[in-house]
Amino acid sequence: MGSAAVTKSAADRAAENDRARLVLLRRLADVVSLPASRINAFERSVVADLMVDMLRQAPLEERRRIAARLVPLTDIPDNICRLLLRDDIVVARELLDEAASLSDHDLISCAASASIDHCKHIARRRGLTPAVCHALIERADAEVTQLVLANKDASIPTTALETTVAQSRQHPELCAVILKRPELRPSSAYVMFWWCNHEERSIILRRFAVSREVLQSTVADLFGKDGGGDDAYVRKALQFIERRQRDRDAAQISHYGGLEGVIQHAAEAGLTPDLVAEIGQLAGVKPLTAAKMLSDEGGESIAVMCKATGLTKQYLALLWKAMRRPFDEKDENGDVRWERVQVVYEILAVDRAQTVLRYWNWALTSALTPQLIRAIREGEEHLVDAFSAAERAAMLALSEDFKS
Repeated sequence: MGSAAVTKSAADRAAENDRARLVLLRRLADVVSLPASRINAFERSVVADLMVDMLRQAPLEERRRIAARLVPLTDIPDNICRLLLRDDIVVARELLDEAASLSDHDLISCAASASIDHCKHIARRRGLTPAVCHALIERADAEVTQLVLANKDASIPTTALETTVAQSRQHPELCAVILKRPELRPSSAYVMFWWCNHEERSIILRRFAVSREVLQSTVADLFGKDGGGDDAYVRKALQFIERRQRDRDAAQISHYGGLEGVIQHAAEAGLTPDLVAEIGQLAGVKPLTAAKMLSDEGGESIAVMCKATGLTKQYLALLWKAMRRPFDEKDENGDVRWERVQVVYEILAVDRAQTVLRYWNWALTSALTPQLIRAIREGEEHLVDAFSAAERAAMLALSEDFKS
């Protein structure tokens, strides 16, 4: 009997202690939540120090209630802010969604160490800065990345956007939202082309297949015999800008009489590595670029090549036949691939098609160095700052090819 009374008394004391702690915590929260006209920063900091330990032991609903009270504050104490931002998402949600006073440091630290759910709420905030966007994208979670990309108020830096392009290879659902970003540049769009669907490829070609007329007129006097000199960089730039696409010297020594002849032969005999290399040489691109296009699942890339080199639709059809692709083949959406390839051929102007083709050739081959190939094979894609834009494009486009 006496023992039961003692046990009950201990339980009562524990309950009284809990109530006292809760009352004190709420009173301290009242003080911390006072406006700046009533309490200065030092006083608020002292009260926050007293609250931290009690907050760790407080019930989840009480922590959530206190977090909600802090949302309007312009100066949330750092220690309480760090604690509540990393708390259960039920507690942190309102702070992450609505607290305007959270600094970049608060958000970046939370994005790096808290859960993916926390990152999702940060990704929806208005006015995301480049630094916060970079931290969120670095989590490499497709849903978080998609929310950042869909946030019209987010300012995404170039390096972070390149990271999303790399992520889109494994998460193709990102492609459509990446294409809506104003920060996207042709270099990233051209390389993303290789794993986009038809609709997305069409958007890329319409939006980023730019003309080179201004460039051509600006450097017209450098196209003479000695205009480029012996500098490799100048020659490479002029090759990108010039109007002529086909390799005339290669056509003179070709056993097939030119590009049309080799395509005619390939349609009858089928493509071989030698014929692929010959087509590339005559079209003014490297064998690796030609192989990439002639193995393209969608086929839109060969429409780009044919338009860029001045081939008629007759030879586009012969090239499709050489690839042993049925003219009635349908994709997963039930669309006939050959019909879509013809549409791409029709919508592109020659000059714009040449821009795309030459960028592919530049990025996929001219940018390849032994160091870059080693980085691709060893999975060092994260070393983006060590490579140029063309090298990063090659790394993205060819990473699976070199690893397989």
